[in-house]
Amino acid sequence: MLLFNISHTFSYLFIFAAEIIRISIESGKGTYMNMKKESSAPTMKDVAREAGVALGTVSKVVNGLPVGDSYKLRVEDAIKKLNYQVNSYAQGLKASKTYTIALLIPNTIEPFFSALAYHINIALLKRKYRMLLCSTDFDSAQEQEYVTMAQQNKVDGIIGLTYNPNLVVEENTPFVAIDRSMGANIPCVASDNFAGGQLAAEKLADFGCRNVAFLRIGSSLNNEPNKRKAGFENGCLSRGLSYEMKILNDGEPYEEFEKFLVEHIHDGKISFDGIFCVTDSLAFSVIQTLQRLDQRVPEDVQVIGFDGTRFFGHKDYVCSTIVQPLPEIAEMCVELLLRENMTAKTPLVCLPVTYAYGGTTSEKTDNIE
Repeated sequence: MLLFNISHTFSYLFIFAAEIIRISIESGKGTYMNMKKESSAPTMKDVAREAGVALGTVSKVVNGLPVGDSYKLRVEDAIKKLNYQVNSYAQGLKASKTYTIALLIPNTIEPFFSALAYHINIALLKRKYRMLLCSTDFDSAQEQEYVTMAQQNKVDGIIGLTYNPNLVVEENTPFVAIDRSMGANIPCVASDNFAGGQLAAEKLADFGCRNVAFLRIGSSLNNEPNKRKAGFENGCLSRGLSYEMKILNDGEPYEEFEKFLVEHIHDGKISFDGIFCVTDSLAFSVIQTLQRLDQRVPEDVQVIGFDGTRFFGHKDYVCSTIVQPLPEIAEMCVELLLRENMTAKTPLVCLPVTYAYGGTTSEKTDNIE
């Protein structure tokens, strides 16, 4: 008897629920249907209906083609009222453009790389382009995968700071390299690294240094930053500075730098009075090591880095530094990439660097820029 009652109860519930669904469907007022209807995005047809114009007129307005002023105003009002969002990606595909540029950088942890991405994104947004950020973690295979993926997704071009000597880029894909020449048909944008190295030596000489060191860790590839070494040597020779060099390749332990510094400490004082590090990141680590070894910066030894890295991206410089012009580098990369005449693209563009005080050199405060 209990089973019979339960069975009947479920039967009545099922019939009741079915009737509710039937009524909702017939009336078009079901809760689910209302939610779906209310949440659906307006289409171009909705805009045409709201504006009282043909669908083709809306398409012309959206794509920037000429129409009568009155029609244009009606369509723009309808777009605003309905909050219609133009699908720029689909729009770009129709025009064989996606208005998307891929950026390949080694990582987003290093302040220089993240600042570079920031400025390139700004340069692209000014031109109504979007940026596809690809962080490769210095992995050559990953770089190639990202390039292939970007090409398959029909990006309008690629800007790359890469470390893959065998990177393959399709000939019909616009590409601009940063800091490394990759071939006659691929323009390269870089800071004037030779001048930057020379400027570092000259500044150390100006601030009273006579026995200096050059510290570098980086890729073994033949790239533009390698010229910092030659520039520094030239600056030392022209100013009569005695110098030593400690150079490590990527992957070698940082402890080798500490060992090098310890070997040059005698009776509690380091023999160098100036050090040039090829990146601000390296300079920051070296300064910490010097302080751990009871060497005062800048009283005992002055340190200059390279890049122009700031605390929190816009505060004080992390050290006295040779500043790379990142906004100008970004603008030049984007300008070259979007330039239609490939033959007019300069193979190598070197942009000037400047020196900035960051508390790790001993110049007088009235000379600080």
